[in-house]
Amino acid sequence: MSLLESGENYLEAILMISERKKDVHAIDVVNELKFSKPSVSIMLKKLRDNGYIIIDENNHLHLTDEGMKIATKIYERHKILTAILKELGVSDEIAEEDACKIEHDLSDVTWDAVRKYYKNKLEK
Repeated sequence: MSLLESGENYLEAILMISERKKDVHAIDVVNELKFSKPSVSIMLKKLRDNGYIIIDENNHLHLTDEGMKIATKIYERHKILTAILKELGVSDEIAEEDACKIEHDLSDVTWDAVRKYYKNKLEK
């Protein structure tokens, strides 16, 4: 399965939720992404079938190593892009929304330049 933006959003959401609470359930993803239960169920099945998540016997969601790799990458992009947009004077809400749109579309070359710029800025 080639993971599209929607799949990346699901993995990122699972990671974000897991940072806030011990056990992640499908309903948490529903609430986080504001999607319908059936839509979330279908995508979680696809993510499980393709090896990005594990759903244990208690229906807890866990990222596999590959799922964690993707989620971490997208979440790092989200956090840095949000911070940069806020520094530019964009409101918190719009910065979050726009970072979510941008994080998936940047090439690795552009992302590496943005990350390097941001990390260098923090070191000064």
